[in-house]
Amino acid sequence: MSGIIKFFSAPDDASAASIVDSGPDSAFGSLTCGNFDASEAVIEWESLLTGQSFEALVASDEPHTVVDLGEEGGPLLFVVSAALQGALAGASAARLGEVGGLWIEERAAEGEAFDPEMVEELLGDLADLARTAEVRSHALYCWMA
Repeated sequence: MSGIIKFFSAPDDASAASIVDSGPDSAFGSLTCGNFDASEAVIEWESLLTGQSFEALVASDEPHTVVDLGEEGGPLLFVVSAALQGALAGASAARLGEVGGLWIEERAAEGEAFDPEMVEELLGDLADLARTAEVRSHALYCWMA
């Protein structure tokens, strides 16, 4: 689990990596959340949104790590797959609610509990960020510390 999670958009990996030490600021339009494993969550969300199996996504090395300073006690930065970014950007509020409910069930099976309102807000805000990234021709990134 991660203490601080920030999703943000950036034009490319180099731009995104430039913030790895300090985290994204408002210039990148970040969304802050916490207390879950974001690298696992994005795989689960992509699986639920696109129908690809969790195992196939893991085997395809998703999400792609940009910077991992974890061995040094530092943050992890990864890029969200283009498929997940597109699926989030194109999802309706009803679809995001359905995915959120399914994700809550998956996490409950693993002993984790999430507030449905928090999940609904998180996925809605993340979809908004994905839409903004698409308009700007940016990619969606996640910074975890």
